[in-house]
Amino acid sequence: MATTLQQGTLTPEGLSASSRTVMRHYQQQLATRRVYTVISLVVFLVILAASLSFANEANSGKFFERLPYFFDFLKTFVPDSPLEIFRAMFDLPSPYDNGSMKYNYVADRVYVTDSFYIPHFIYQLIITLNIALVSTIIGTSFAFVLCFFASTNLVGAGLVRFVVRRVMEVLRAFPEIVVAGLLTAILSIGPIAAIIAISVHTIGALGKLFFEVVENADMKPDEGLRAAGANWLERVRFAIVPQVLPNFVSYALLRAEINVRASTIIGAVGGGGIGEVFRLSIGNDHASKTYAIIMLLLITIIAVDQFSSWLRRRLIGHQSFEFGRGAA
Repeated sequence: MATTLQQGTLTPEGLSASSRTVMRHYQQQLATRRVYTVISLVVFLVILAASLSFANEANSGKFFERLPYFFDFLKTFVPDSPLEIFRAMFDLPSPYDNGSMKYNYVADRVYVTDSFYIPHFIYQLIITLNIALVSTIIGTSFAFVLCFFASTNLVGAGLVRFVVRRVMEVLRAFPEIVVAGLLTAILSIGPIAAIIAISVHTIGALGKLFFEVVENADMKPDEGLRAAGANWLERVRFAIVPQVLPNFVSYALLRAEINVRASTIIGAVGGGGIGEVFRLSIGNDHASKTYAIIMLLLITIIAVDQFSSWLRRRLIGHQSFEFGRGAA
């Protein structure tokens, strides 16, 4: 089929009737896509303008007036010396120490023995990581059990599946920080409220991901075990779990990364850990401590992400997210 090229563009000359039809349809789709793009951009700008107008009215007309001063806080909130950030991070003596808590980093040390101590911020960071780890283990365990009862290919479309799915929807409907705020008012300040809040949301979120994986599993092994007289638990154990386990592990590791961030945020509302210390440092105008915590959080989040990716590759390899084709 002969074609004519002009300046690198394919033209209809020399094309067959069917090819010209295909090109015409393609150009129509391209024009339609451009129209939709313009419409979407206009809608976005309208929504953005309405949101800014609402923010301005909610702030008594001061939103746009104060917007130019947005970065003034960062200009004034600076440590006396860059070295103060590292002194605050590791609880080292400060030359600016005047007896106040702003520079008395040594007083925050957490002594394990008479001579060995853990820097205060690192100790709080360990608490935050423990909250995330425990919450992930609890949430993953419950989600693993519930997901099989929410899968259509294992329990059908009956009452059990309906109830379990609705429970999962309720568990993930509320953000962790909302649940943590409620539990903090009931259980008082501490990591217990944070663990419960993150665990509840993890059950709902992972449960949905897990049962979607189960519903995409190949059901031929299940049919074979059923023909051999295996019961429901045996079919799940030997036909379904080996297929879905790599994806379960991958999702659980991803959720662990999310929970590290969530536990930090929840700490700011009384959940304990590094988040609570971060809120207090900002509130007390302790610039060195605040920047030290920010550096620790950045390093920790990057390290957790890299470790999770490495562990996922080691445990799962290329099996991750390879679903079966049996569920229809």
